[in-house]
Amino acid sequence: MVRTINGKKRPFGEDRPKKGGKAIVAAVAVGALTAGGAGLTTGGGVTGGSATSAHGKSAGKDAARKGQRGEAWNRIGLRQLRQTAHAATTCGAHSYGQVQQFFRTHPCRKLDRLLLAIGDTRGNTVVVSIAWVRMPSAGTAADLKELADTDGTGNVEPLAAGALGLTGVEFTGRYYGSRRDGSLVVIAEAAPGGGRPDPATMDDAAEVAAEFPPP
Repeated sequence: MVRTINGKKRPFGEDRPKKGGKAIVAAVAVGALTAGGAGLTTGGGVTGGSATSAHGKSAGKDAARKGQRGEAWNRIGLRQLRQTAHAATTCGAHSYGQVQQFFRTHPCRKLDRLLLAIGDTRGNTVVVSIAWVRMPSAGTAADLKELADTDGTGNVEPLAAGALGLTGVEFTGRYYGSRRDGSLVVIAEAAPGGGRPDPATMDDAAEVAAEFPPP
């Protein structure tokens, strides 16, 4: 399997419970945007998200489905700090592994990617990658999701975290969420961006992120 550090692909030992994408080295992205005027922090405390209830995650998903991004993060004890986005009409150049090979024979119709930095009340930062892939049909979308959800098959590449002013961000696929809605496939991953964010919070963040509608 391959992991990404500072936007560069680097192989490492055994596959982890995956599913994930890897950041691209030279992302063509919209400039970093601030949300709420908050800066990124790198505090060392453990997030209070470890106590996030199932109800909180469920409510977060409900808000996400309605496109209420701020409310969705708030439900799991987080708030958005910065974001960068990029849209493309092809997917092969923005993917790797078997997923890239799949796109060569089953081209997508549109790819929207978003990279966000979100933070908790203790100064920890989580980086979340979301990819919305529009396929020609529900059938090819189902095939893509099944492939992307399988360990060691590659995935859509997240945008480079450098666009958010962050370094050392490593997407391993450990914190992952995905869904399919007709011909649309949504793939989301989370990774530590600073401090010591709680693993359960990162898992929740990926699952909530997968529910957001496309731009």
